[in-house]
Amino acid sequence: MSNVDQPNESIAPEGARPDSAATGAAPIDPPMRASRPARSAPRPRRGGSLALAVLLALLAVGVSGYVGWRQWQQEQRSAADNQSIASLQPRVATLETTLTTLGDQRSSLNQRLDDAARVNRSLREELLGQAERTRHLEDAVAKLAEKSLSGGDGVLLDEAESLLRMAGERYTLFHDAQGAAAAYALADQTLAAVNDGAFGGLRQSVNAEREALVKSQPASQASALQQLVALRDALATLPLKPLDSTPTEATDTWSRIRRALASVVSVQRDDGAPLAVADARFARELAALDLAQAQAALLAYESKGYAAALQRVDGALASQFDARAPAVQQARETLKRLAGQLPANAPVQLGAALSELRNLRAVHALSPARSSSAAAGGARP
Repeated sequence: MSNVDQPNESIAPEGARPDSAATGAAPIDPPMRASRPARSAPRPRRGGSLALAVLLALLAVGVSGYVGWRQWQQEQRSAADNQSIASLQPRVATLETTLTTLGDQRSSLNQRLDDAARVNRSLREELLGQAERTRHLEDAVAKLAEKSLSGGDGVLLDEAESLLRMAGERYTLFHDAQGAAAAYALADQTLAAVNDGAFGGLRQSVNAEREALVKSQPASQASALQQLVALRDALATLPLKPLDSTPTEATDTWSRIRRALASVVSVQRDDGAPLAVADARFARELAALDLAQAQAALLAYESKGYAAALQRVDGALASQFDARAPAVQQARETLKRLAGQLPANAPVQLGAALSELRNLRAVHALSPARSSSAAAGGARP
């Protein structure tokens, strides 16, 4: 406010008593007080300015307090941040130290990795060298195997092949299953002495054909042969069929007439047999020849010839020998049992083992040429 609007004397608040000593004036009379309100008419304007000033002062105090409070908070936050930074600095230093250590370790690890890579490279080169040496050793072993195969093994294989071919021809020509089986057994023993393992499967084929030959041979062949030999020996003792006996002397008329005519006409009974069979030696020789033919057919595994020979012997015993004699009856029973033991008609199929052996030898003969061509191809730059 300006000094024009302010009176010289102090204005007391409403309801307050005026201080006469302070004002230094004489007491005012009541009439003068009555005329006072007319002079102080603009007082309400003065109070509004004062309120506005008080309000502004309060506002300034509030703003200054707020600003001070914000500054205080900022100082507190700054102090907390400074404490945090101070507490984080050792950690940062520790992390820097750790990172430095890790960097050193990484450098050492990189160095070790480089060293390991160089070692691996050298080891790889050594392995390649070892593989090359191994290949050369395999080639040398293959050459040695070829030499051994062309030497002792070749002789053994030739022997096995000849045995198998001999067994097949013997069975084809003579039906000798026993001899062919023995030849197959020798061929199997010969193949067992071969050092090459490629011929191991061939032994299974040889054993299969040998077992087939053994099974085709009748189990009772030896006993049948013995029985035939016994029958041939017993033919000399078998009784022949009795011829007509000499008539007894009679004294009647008809007997006299028959004797008188005997010098002119002779009547005899031969039971349908030829006159040559009457000789006992000839009949026994014919039966013995039939038994010998039966033995040959049994050894040759000819079923038809074996059965036909036994039938002829049985017919000879029935027609020329005494059928009522126990020895003749026993001989005929033996012939019936032998007739039931005929050899097998189905022949054994041979030759698979021999073909397999020849194929294997052909493959081994071609393998040196293949290996030499492969070596020549590998040697080219």
